[in-house]
Amino acid sequence: MKYSLVVIAAALLSACASAPEEQASCGVVSTFLPAAPNEHYFPLVVTSVDGKSVISKPNYLLPVGEHSFTVSELINDETLQVRLAARVPKTIVVNVAADTRYQLMAQFNVDKQYRGNDQNFWQPVIRSQEYHECELQDD
Repeated sequence: MKYSLVVIAAALLSACASAPEEQASCGVVSTFLPAAPNEHYFPLVVTSVDGKSVISKPNYLLPVGEHSFTVSELINDETLQVRLAARVPKTIVVNVAADTRYQLMAQFNVDKQYRGNDQNFWQPVIRSQEYHECELQDD
């Protein structure tokens, strides 16, 4: 009987010990890469994360899970002939995994000439992802 209680207590303590680790795991969503116009990638500005307005910054440290980013493109290309009204923010959802950095960029679609109010000239994309050690700090 004593042995059973020790095993149960050890299992409970082990479960409690691992819970904070899971809560502390995180990933990073970044927007700091420079434009690569030859590859049709441009910077973007983050205006909100998960529906909350933010001041754009190069890195967002986030808990593991799905996160929604509202972004605006910063495409500087002489072939782009859309009106200012067509340059509207778009949303991208990133499923953040532990210890991973995601690089967001605006991809300029060059498959046709975009004019007027055509908003399809770009979309937000995850340009790259890589291992990046991450741990959320307790506040």
